[in-house]
Amino acid sequence: MIGAGFRLAAPWLLPVAALALLLLLWARRRRAPAALRYGSTMLVQGLPISRALRLVPLVTALRALAVTLAALALARPQLPVGETRLPTAGIDILLVVDLSGSMAAEDLDWENHRTRLDVAKEVVAGFAKGRETDRIGLLVFSKYAYTRCPLTLDYETLTRFLEGVSLGMIEDGTAIGTALATAVARFQDSKAKSRVIVLLTDGRNNAGEIDPDTAAELAKSQGIKVHCVGVGTQGIAPIKVRTPFGGEEYRRMPVDVDDETLARVAEATGGKYFRATDADALRSIYSEIDRLERTELEVIRWFEYRELFPWLVVPAILALVLERLLSATRLLRVP
Repeated sequence: MIGAGFRLAAPWLLPVAALALLLLLWARRRRAPAALRYGSTMLVQGLPISRALRLVPLVTALRALAVTLAALALARPQLPVGETRLPTAGIDILLVVDLSGSMAAEDLDWENHRTRLDVAKEVVAGFAKGRETDRIGLLVFSKYAYTRCPLTLDYETLTRFLEGVSLGMIEDGTAIGTALATAVARFQDSKAKSRVIVLLTDGRNNAGEIDPDTAAELAKSQGIKVHCVGVGTQGIAPIKVRTPFGGEEYRRMPVDVDDETLARVAEATGGKYFRATDADALRSIYSEIDRLERTELEVIRWFEYRELFPWLVVPAILALVLERLLSATRLLRVP
């Protein structure tokens, strides 16, 4: 069985082989009249058949083989050696992550003493790796908002940029409105069928010149959907701080997630608001967002092929050369 993906680039040339074979058979039957006439063949009856005479059909067979192989070579048999997949425009997703000081709280994974940011980075990285044909970007914010990674299909690069995110890299604050407005601006040149912002925060807007509702209206006007994720336990959360003597200790701080505003922003843009109080809940939320933001895409597939005709041309030439040599020497026929 021929391997999967085998094809003929010019299959219409195959009838050439059939026609050539028919012509050869017709030419073999239509022999020229004998140059010498005998009154009787009784004299040669019973004589043993020579080896050369037994090889006479070989000439016709070699000629037929050469023509058949040549016709197959002209049809250009090919085998695929590679595949290029070009997805059509799908979803552009911008992941927006809060880097304010409260993200140092360890309430989402107290058992392993991981901060909210540590858990968020793990979950966001898993979300990005689960995509295949969507461009994903990363924006981080606290008092100001910065694009950490532009929209890209290179998820490994995105993950490296995410791993480099840390608390304190931006002046403290929680500018949710500014972050949303900045994210909307990053979609300016996007031609995707769907554009989505996934905002993760553990606080309420207390910085920046743009409030969350205004930013939500801006996103809505551009047809951009916003999913909001609020993280943090209800009530009090433990956070590690440095003491004046250079040590560390845990302090209890109030959790201040602005559920109402975040829910309002999501609803205004056609998105959803989620609340995560532990690591498992946050993973479930991003899994649900992953299911929500799926688009059936047409993928253009381009195959790279290896030409097989040289493997047919060489035997065809050898068969033709052998046929000519036999016809001119050992199997020479006299009319």
